[in-house]
Amino acid sequence: MTSLDGTAPATANLLRQGLRNIGDMIRIEPKRFAIGAFGAMVNTATTLFVSYVIGWVVGQVAVPAYENGEVAVGAVAIGVAALLGTSVLRFASMCARRIGAGAMMFQVQAHWRRQVTRRYLALPVSWHQKHPTGTLLSNANADVEAATRPLAPLPFAVGTIFMIIVAMGVFVTIDWAIALVAVCMFPVLFTLNAVFATKAAPRAKRAQELRAEVSAVGHESFDGALVVKAMGRETAETERFTASTEELRDAMIGVGRLRAAFEPAIAGLPELGTLLALLVGLARFETGAMTLEELVMVSFMFSVLAFPIRAIGWVLGDLPTSVVGRRRIDHVLAAAGDMEYGENAPEHDGRAAKLEFDSVAYAYPDGTEAIRDVSFTVKAGRTVALVGATGSGKSTLASLSARLTDPTAGAVRIDGVDVRELTHPHLAATCSLVQQIPFIFDDTVRSNLALNRPGIDDTRIWAALADAGADKFVGDLEDGLDTEVGERGTTLSGGQRQRLTLARALAGQPRLLVLDDATSAVDPKVESQILSGLKHSSDAASVLVVAYRRATIALADEVVFLDGGRITARGTHAELLAGHQPYADLVTAYEQAEAEREFDEETTA
Repeated sequence: MTSLDGTAPATANLLRQGLRNIGDMIRIEPKRFAIGAFGAMVNTATTLFVSYVIGWVVGQVAVPAYENGEVAVGAVAIGVAALLGTSVLRFASMCARRIGAGAMMFQVQAHWRRQVTRRYLALPVSWHQKHPTGTLLSNANADVEAATRPLAPLPFAVGTIFMIIVAMGVFVTIDWAIALVAVCMFPVLFTLNAVFATKAAPRAKRAQELRAEVSAVGHESFDGALVVKAMGRETAETERFTASTEELRDAMIGVGRLRAAFEPAIAGLPELGTLLALLVGLARFETGAMTLEELVMVSFMFSVLAFPIRAIGWVLGDLPTSVVGRRRIDHVLAAAGDMEYGENAPEHDGRAAKLEFDSVAYAYPDGTEAIRDVSFTVKAGRTVALVGATGSGKSTLASLSARLTDPTAGAVRIDGVDVRELTHPHLAATCSLVQQIPFIFDDTVRSNLALNRPGIDDTRIWAALADAGADKFVGDLEDGLDTEVGERGTTLSGGQRQRLTLARALAGQPRLLVLDDATSAVDPKVESQILSGLKHSSDAASVLVVAYRRATIALADEVVFLDGGRITARGTHAELLAGHQPYADLVTAYEQAEAEREFDEETTA
């Protein structure tokens, strides 16, 4: 598929880019376009034939009847039959045109939405972090609709071009003066449409950008509704959203004003052409250059051309918006940074996996180092705790373990195989990452845990809930596993959401479990029970846990202490507490902060 230029469409290139976009869409759905275009050409041909029939009826039936006082019944019957036949054919061809145009437009929209969505899924987390969710939604919705907007009138426009070509042939055959009127009118009409399209381009671009901005602001406000209400920021958020919508309103009014300036001329020119053709035809009829039958046919033909010609204006008028929408779609489709997966899916006996970090470093796109020269191993079936101050690189290591991102140096291996060489399904089945901020789908408890993964039945779900300490509260829910939990699990507490996301990971029976402060909202005693249960479970997995609480850290077989993105100490909790003062100070500070938080909660309860 041809990609459009990434810059704002220049006036000279607008028509070329718009036609290229239309060509790309025709190549996506050629059969449906052919149905629509064929129906449109048949429809316009029958419309022109009606002009001939009316001219024939006037010349062969009406005039003789007026002159002789007698009506030729046979001629009337022929005329009626011809009009009825063409009406049926026009109806059928109009259905084909509209069905073909509509089906083509919706199929192309579905095609591009699938392409955009697949691209989103293929791009790394770092790319998504730079693009607001509202903008991404706009790319997959408003931009796709804008890019395909010319498709609705496209078959009609193709039929109109066919009609113009046939009509011009008829005009030339009948009289040169009538043909001259048409030759003068059509180029002026096309020029008006082209000027309108080029002037509308920058306005359409700005309006499309503002649609995405309004979507982003609205999504952010709705998503953070609890924070907005808790902080009393309703008025400020309303003003922020109002400012965005007013800017979009002004941009759309600007586009509307431009349409208002051009569309009367575009719509009125064919009517003036019809009037001029009638006047010229009358003059030519007076000189004997045309028959009455030809004059009526030409006049009717000009009148029926007036409306279809506007279809070409509709297509040209939609080109600026279409080009902008397509450019924004291509920006997503051309985004770099794909995570290519390997083809290695080594067999295993279901036992816990071994995780290795070998001289791993990771730097952000701006060059800032998050971690450097990190090497350690989580042996099969063992639990390793990552401890360090905020910004020391703990969450980065957790993301690298599950390959949400790749290291800039070194290697991360599972069972001795670089994670970059593993297939995506194998990696997903082997390693599960549970993050601090849980995400719950607006669905039932069962659907949230199973995620349509094969082999996960209710028995396994209840076992996972038990391991995550969530079986009791789920059992107490009114509908149990069939309970709808609301968007992002709003009907549940923070600790309940965390336990559900942990159970979701455990339901897949991973051989490596990575917990990025995944139980921070759970009561400390419950957290210790959960982690202790995971360690001694019959389906024990290797565990890499980002931990803050002393009781959690003490459960680990080994503690890796991070400071400034580097490992500065390793050993058991007791060893580091006794022999590494920075570690002892940090753990003590965490413990004091936890105690103060619990005291505050008890005081306010």
